[in-house]
Amino acid sequence: MGSPSELSKKMKSSEWAYANRVPMSSFYRFGEFVLDPAKRTVSRADSPVFLNPRAMDVLIFLAQHPNRLVTKQELLDAVWGDAFVEEGNLTQSISQLRKALGDNSEDTRLIVTIPRKGYQFAGDVTVGEAAATAKQAAVQVSKAESSQADTLPRIEGQIREQEPSAPKHWRKAAVMGASVVILIVVGYMSWRHFRDVAPAGSKKVMLAVLPFANLTGDPNKEYLADGLTEETISQLGQLNPEQLGVIGRTSVMGYKHKDTRLNQIGHDLSVQYVLENSLRENGNQLRLTTQLIQVKDQTHLWAKDYDYVAKDILRVEDDVAKSVAQEIRLRLTPQKQAELAQPHPVDPEAFEAYLQGYHFFQGNTDKDANMATKYFERATQLDPSYALAWAWLTRARNWQANEGLIPMEEGRRLAREAAERALSLNPNLAKAHIEMGRLKQQIDFDWVGADASFQRAISLEPGNPEGVRMAAWSAAMFGRFDEAVQLGRRAVDLDPLDEESWWSLGQIERLNGQLDQAAADGKKGLELDPDSAGVHILLSQIYIMQGRPQDALPEIERIHYPSYRACLYALAYHALGREKDSDGALSELMKYHASSAFEIAAVYAFRNQTDEAFEWLDRAYAQHDLNLNWTKADPLLKNLRNDPRYAAFLKKLNLPN
Repeated sequence: MGSPSELSKKMKSSEWAYANRVPMSSFYRFGEFVLDPAKRTVSRADSPVFLNPRAMDVLIFLAQHPNRLVTKQELLDAVWGDAFVEEGNLTQSISQLRKALGDNSEDTRLIVTIPRKGYQFAGDVTVGEAAATAKQAAVQVSKAESSQADTLPRIEGQIREQEPSAPKHWRKAAVMGASVVILIVVGYMSWRHFRDVAPAGSKKVMLAVLPFANLTGDPNKEYLADGLTEETISQLGQLNPEQLGVIGRTSVMGYKHKDTRLNQIGHDLSVQYVLENSLRENGNQLRLTTQLIQVKDQTHLWAKDYDYVAKDILRVEDDVAKSVAQEIRLRLTPQKQAELAQPHPVDPEAFEAYLQGYHFFQGNTDKDANMATKYFERATQLDPSYALAWAWLTRARNWQANEGLIPMEEGRRLAREAAERALSLNPNLAKAHIEMGRLKQQIDFDWVGADASFQRAISLEPGNPEGVRMAAWSAAMFGRFDEAVQLGRRAVDLDPLDEESWWSLGQIERLNGQLDQAAADGKKGLELDPDSAGVHILLSQIYIMQGRPQDALPEIERIHYPSYRACLYALAYHALGREKDSDGALSELMKYHASSAFEIAAVYAFRNQTDEAFEWLDRAYAQHDLNLNWTKADPLLKNLRNDPRYAAFLKKLNLPN
């Protein structure tokens, strides 16, 4: 490793190399500004604009590449050369440029942020000869004034490059440790900015955590980037939900691999702040970068790069966590203070297995279900105290059982054992309560117990869209529709680009008889996913209930689940008076009697064939049909409500009449 003076010489050489690439005979005009690369001056209406050398280099490069995405890596390579510097240096230069250029209006912005990717210079640039700028004020800021500030980070970057390589398994520990540090530090730094800036007319500010950009060059590390995104959302969502709302995973993942402008993201998600993140590798080091950006003026409020020597990662994690937790204590509830003060060690290999399982769980195939279960199981084997892995193993086992991938009885037994283990390890884990509530509904018909589990989950993690949706459905099932609709709208606010949130809200409104509003909200989900089977089912049901069965037919045609399509055709044809066609559709539905007993009962009830309807409800009960929880709420069964067998069946289901 060279001496500081040798490193300084190398950096100066890099600077000269960059300067020599600048066309010396041209100047650039954009708006009121004139940039002369040769003289390294900027003027506005003949008045000088002062920039430090790095900010000047960044501006020159942007002006030479207008109206296209310039990646962060391009700028780092062009301006800092081979030095391994923190991305925060670039952020600071961009911020200084914006301030110096008065770039604070969304309508006239010169430098547009493309989250996680880079920047676009949006000025209308014209190129002229340098002689034409003779009248402009020549301003040359001495490099010596800022050399010390610029050199120190670069020297530190060079020194880090010379650290001894670490064993590969420590890199996994680095990922885990770095993610914990980021979650806590980001939470604290975000809190400092958010606590006093709640927008008028709102009790909270909203934040979007954009997907971690996988800049490692290894596509196999996508699971790691996605898992860190989910963990960051979850941790920040619990920081102080009354004052800070965090957008759910489904909505933000829609921006992955997209060059969407920051102001568009702010508009789409109704957020005031965005946290952008990236994951890089440099030899045996991992670098996690996070930046907090204010949407309205694209100001970078805070940025931090995390580089770790693998062997020191756990010590660094503990030190940072303790120091930040001490500062947070003055502002958080006693319970949250206690949680942050307690260490939560997780075996790094178990964490990696958990992230792999989470990655596969986002798929939608039998293979995905089996792979997710395999990895969650491995995580619990590597670290038997890992409560979150046990909770997700519950979900995966239940998925396998419901899809017939393993015997139903065995799958549900294993799911329950995993849920009980998760709750015994961490009684305050919201995910464990969600999964236990699901099991109480589907297996025990313990609706009251399930409702209590969902209420507990949202009290522990109010920003979890899944928990809020489950609580909303449970409230609707009991007929608490005001509460259900309120929770449904909250789920939409938390995950506005998730069509399932809109479908869920629309279904609750349909059950409550708010048919026009249900259709409007359902169509918003359809804008997000035109092929959403759930929304087409919802609209079909609404049109049939509104006495518009003809309008339901094209919606039914777009449903790609044959059992649901047959059920809805049987309903629509009956409403149209086409009984022969209704019988034919019902015969088609009978092919799926092993999994569609409740739907068959609903058709008979809608056609006022009550004896057959109760016969199939009994079959659904014997099959533990998942849709039985709607027996009380679904309007399609209204013809049964005056029959004494209906009250008896509700009692059998443990549902209040």
